[in-house]
Amino acid sequence: MIKAEWFYWLVGLSFLVMAAQMAADRSNPKRLGTGAFWGLIGAGFVYSSWVVTKQAPAEPLGVAVLLMAVLAGCGFTGRGTPRTTTPEQRRASAARLGNRLFVPALTIPAVAMACAIGVKHLSVGGRPLLQKGSETILGLGIGAVVALVVGMVMLREKRLSVPVQSGRGMLEAMGWAMLLPQLLATLGTIFQVSGVGDQVGRLTAALLPKDSLYVAIVVYLVGMFLFTVIMGNAFAAFPVMTAAVGWPVLIGHFHGTPAAVLAIGMLAGFCGTLVTPMAANYNIVPAALLELKDQYGPIKAQLPTAGVLLGCNIVIMSLFAF
Repeated sequence: MIKAEWFYWLVGLSFLVMAAQMAADRSNPKRLGTGAFWGLIGAGFVYSSWVVTKQAPAEPLGVAVLLMAVLAGCGFTGRGTPRTTTPEQRRASAARLGNRLFVPALTIPAVAMACAIGVKHLSVGGRPLLQKGSETILGLGIGAVVALVVGMVMLREKRLSVPVQSGRGMLEAMGWAMLLPQLLATLGTIFQVSGVGDQVGRLTAALLPKDSLYVAIVVYLVGMFLFTVIMGNAFAAFPVMTAAVGWPVLIGHFHGTPAAVLAIGMLAGFCGTLVTPMAANYNIVPAALLELKDQYGPIKAQLPTAGVLLGCNIVIMSLFAF
């Protein structure tokens, strides 16, 4: 049986290898801090396995997160010069392959779908080939490995060090912001545990007109939108707004269909993702990688779409969720 944990270990090993490369790169004046930052992430992927099974304490992971915050916040991380292909070589490959360059990227969702739909039913010796409940994440991991092989074959690259160095370069270009979505998603859980959702619920109950379904729908979806803009991630906003309005009001009081209410609520949150500067992977990192003159250019371009989609979500919930 292929376990999801194996792929977490593979991700951790990748981070550790890249961290060693960063620490040894003398072209980066902050090489030791950079290597330590990504090395802590890699070690966390591996160590977490024992935390989940209660074989090791969780406190070291908390210490690692604090150390990473210090390294990134105090400017101890930087960028080096990965030893990979030259810009001329990449342009030549792009000209030769054309649109076939998209094949490795498309391989990932294709393999993931195959695993989630077909391979999940395969068994070996009476045991499922893929760990039950983890077929999708396993498909994503297997798809990434297959895509790497496909890409290397297409580009006639025989050295594994080249894609590893390229991946390391991408990590250094994105920096700590790559981890922001995960941290913000955790923030939503912290807010919920600390009672923020309950307080928002009390405030909403006091202000909402009684038995006004459509006002409640607008409050929930616009609230998801605004909280996502503030917190940077729909997964962070979801537990707060769902505990305040979605579950007790729309589902409990107005008897809405839970799957429809909650799914459309998340879609409204994703509209907020389009216009929040906190969504580093969607809005800030692309502007930096593309060297745009206006770092808020993606947000300005996406704002009209976000507004239209939010309105569509309000209409869809009003028509089909109750």
